This record gives sequence, structure tokens and C-alpha cells, in this order.
Amino acid sequence: MIFLGFSAGLPFSLTSSTLSAWLADEDVSLSLIGYFSLVGVAYSVKVLWAPVVDRLPFPLLCRWLGKRRGWIFGAQIGIALGLFAMSGLDIHQELTRMAWLAVWVAFCSATQDVAIDAYRIEIVVPELQGAMAATYVFGYRLSLLLAGAGVFYIAEYQNWAVAYQVMALAMFIGMVATLLAPEPIRLEDERVGRIEQSVEVALGLSESGALPARLLRWFSDAVVGPFVEFFQRNGKSGAWILLLIAVYKMSDIAMGIMANPFYLELGFSKKDIADVTKVFGFLMTIVGTSVGGVLVARFGIMRPLLFGAVIVAATNLLFAALAQVKPDIMLLAGVISADNLSGGIASAAFIAYLSSLTHSAYTATQYALFSSLMTLPAKLIGSISGDLVAEFGYAAFFVYSAVIGVPAIVLAILLMRSRPAAL
Repeated sequence: MIFLGFSAGLPFSLTSSTLSAWLADEDVSLSLIGYFSLVGVAYSVKVLWAPVVDRLPFPLLCRWLGKRRGWIFGAQIGIALGLFAMSGLDIHQELTRMAWLAVWVAFCSATQDVAIDAYRIEIVVPELQGAMAATYVFGYRLSLLLAGAGVFYIAEYQNWAVAYQVMALAMFIGMVATLLAPEPIRLEDERVGRIEQSVEVALGLSESGALPARLLRWFSDAVVGPFVEFFQRNGKSGAWILLLIAVYKMSDIAMGIMANPFYLELGFSKKDIADVTKVFGFLMTIVGTSVGGVLVARFGIMRPLLFGAVIVAATNLLFAALAQVKPDIMLLAGVISADNLSGGIASAAFIAYLSSLTHSAYTATQYALFSSLMTLPAKLIGSISGDLVAEFGYAAFFVYSAVIGVPAIVLAILLMRSRPAAL
């Protein structure tokens, strides 16, 4: 999972922040660079093609590697080829082609994420999902360092083309891991078959062998089936579970948007911010996810999930306190360490929780739906962060970011007490 996490994180920066730096270094206008950020939409809408990853085999590769590894390996090949092709372009003459290649890499990367998430969930029992999340995040963070700082170093001493060629070669790390990893064993579930048949009957789909009828039945089984199965399995709690998913990261994401502007306004230099956030932030996130994995293995999922929601909201109050005192680099390091530690614990527990909610017949589709739901409301709430800071100041904003974490705490308590199936 460390190496698969590395493979998942590498193309993310290379199609977002690192690519923006390359474009800026080539004097591409800021407006065009802004449009390149739309490449990241692929990660938000991956649920649209997740049913294909769930139901259909990747041509040729699935016969050799199995369904999950076949999709992972195919996506990795697409990413490596896309990055290598990007490295050979003249940005000034072929900017449109660069944009399309960036979209291709992001699409392959999002597809890889869908397949790796499904693989991670299916390969071990639910009690080990926290540990799987911790190792995945560790690999992901390592790749962000390589695709960020590593690319900058290579571009400084060589050029951007060489840097992207090296990153294309680095994808072989994930490819080797995919070849060496075992394929999950997937068992047929008669209950799922009955659900799909009942949905087809409810939608009035005929049993005709004609192509349009077969396509409609496939769509019903692959797209409608996962929703019906989820609510049938969770009953009335299903809506509360989805609401918890929607609000759980809200406090963390809303605060994170204004963190760097806050550090700068306090008077810290860019070097101070980079040193503290990269060194302490990286180390404490890894420690936090590791602790979160241990807590899930020791106490189950719901109690660490609740604990994570509480400490994430509480650490936002530390930022409110930091806004009221004289700037001090050691105090900043302490607050950032606490924030990343709590965020790591919460992330490990939350990933384990989302994993536990999926059914093996629809792993990729249901997890892609959950992960999209996890970020969309938080991003919408985060979009007004700047206005709130301008109106009320940083201290009040950080108190607000802590308060919006309360619904997640309440929902976690309610679900923990309501029914064992939610544990």
C-alpha cells in the first residue's frame, strides 16, 4: 500500500501545483494557468466512470492480473505515457496539446484512485483498514514531496522536461508493486443478485436480448444497484451516514484554505512557513495516520472516528489562540504539529469508516461516491472563508471553523449508538 499510495499521489501534483509552476516559469499568462486548474475536476467526478471499473474488465490486462490489478496497471501505463508525452512539448507552441495531455493524466490518475481504493478495501478485513489507510497516506505524502520539491530541484539543475521524464519513470515503482501484489478474492453475493433483479423489475426493464435492453440492464445493475444496496443494508441510518460523510471534513478543509494567508499576515517568512509546514507537517501527519491505524485496530472504527472529529475541531481553536498572541516560530510549530497530528488520526479513521460502508460487489462505485461527497460540501463552505476573515478577522474565523465541526461530532455519536451495522 505504501508503493500504491506513492503511485496515486505522484500524478496529482504533476497536473496541478507543479504544472502551474512550470507554466508560470515559461511566462504563460495567469489567466491561462487558472484555466489549467480545471484539470482537477477529473478527481471530483470519478464517480461517473467508477461503475465501469467495478463491472467491466480492462482489456487483456484483467485476464493476466485480475480485475483490480488490471485496472490499476492499465491506469499506471496511461499516466506514465502521458507524463512522458508532456515532457516533450514546447509549451509556447503546443499549449493546447499540453492541456489535453494534462486532462488525460488526471483522468488516468482518478481511474487509478478508484481501482486502488477498491483494492485496498477488498484485500484485508475491516479491522485492518485503518492500518491500510495509514500506509497508503505515507506513500501518498512521499510522492507529493517528490512531485513537488523533487521536481523543482531537477528543473533547477536540468530543466522541466527532464523533471517530468523522471516522474514518468517513477511510475514504474507503482507498476512493480501492482505486479507483485496479490489479487483480492471476490465472492458472489446472492443478495446482490436479487437486488439487481428487483431494480430491473421496478424500472420496467425487459429481458430482451437486444443491445439497447442489455445496456439499460447494465446501467441499472452498475449505477442504480449500488445506491439501492447501500440504503437497503443501512436502512433509515443511510441518510445520516451520508450526512456525516458530507460534514466530517468540513472543519478541516475550511480552516486549511486560510492557513497560509494567516501565517503570512502574522509576519512569518515564506522560508519559515515552508520549513515548519513541510518538516513538522509531514512528520506529524505520518505519525497521526499511524496512530489512527492503531486506534482502529484496537478500538474499532467508530470511537476513533468520533475522537478524530473532536480533536480536529479542538485544534482549530489553537489557531484562534495563535491569532491573539505575539508571533513565535516555536508556538507556530507546536500548533501546526497538533493540527497535522489530529488531521492524520481523523483521516485514518475516516478512510477506514468509508471503507467499511462499501459492499464487495460495488466497492469502487460506492467508495468513489463517498469520497466525492466528502469533499464537495466542504469546498463549497470553504469558498466563503476569505469573506469571513475580511469581515470578522482570523480569530473569529478559526472559532467558526471549530464550530462547524460540531455536527460531525453529534452525528458520529448518534450513529455509534443507533445500530451495530454502522460500527
